[in-house]
Amino acid sequence: MIRKNPSGDLPVVAQSAFVDPTAIICGKVFVGENVFIGPYAVIRADEVDASGEMEPIIIGDNSNIQDGVVIHSKSGARVEIGENTSIAHRSIVHGPCKVGSNVFIGFNTVLFNCEIGDGAAVRHTSVVEGCSVPANFYIPSTSLIGGPDDLTSIEPVAADVSSFSEDVAQTNVRLVQGYKKIQNEL
Repeated sequence: MIRKNPSGDLPVVAQSAFVDPTAIICGKVFVGENVFIGPYAVIRADEVDASGEMEPIIIGDNSNIQDGVVIHSKSGARVEIGENTSIAHRSIVHGPCKVGSNVFIGFNTVLFNCEIGDGAAVRHTSVVEGCSVPANFYIPSTSLIGGPDDLTSIEPVAADVSSFSEDVAQTNVRLVQGYKKIQNEL
């Protein structure tokens, strides 16, 4: 469902994107080309800051927002998801937040008030809050990263992790094409 927020902002969704009919996209949201937004995802840009303003939520080209993902923002802060990025099932991205391009965010992961660099991988059921994860870094499953000091043990992304992330992104681009074809048949 595509709907306005109380400020009157309506999402802008690229023609080539696929939004599952059960997903909710509300307000000042920009969805790029070939983006996949899965069942029951909720993307809401509806809160304003103290001066009544809000920044957008931006989803970059060829990215995928999988089943049950929630993307929202505190007090109208910006949320940006780069290109070719995967946000896996039931994750929460709560702004202010910036997720780079070619990033993989694993199942049930929570991101808040953070920046994830290009090519990074944050695996399943992790929490990242209040820090900047450098490009091409790997955060293992069930990690709790609560600030810059917690990043000292983080390793660069291994080739098999990068390969997995790229495969997930490409699979979802193919899903967009398949779902758009079905949508056109109805």
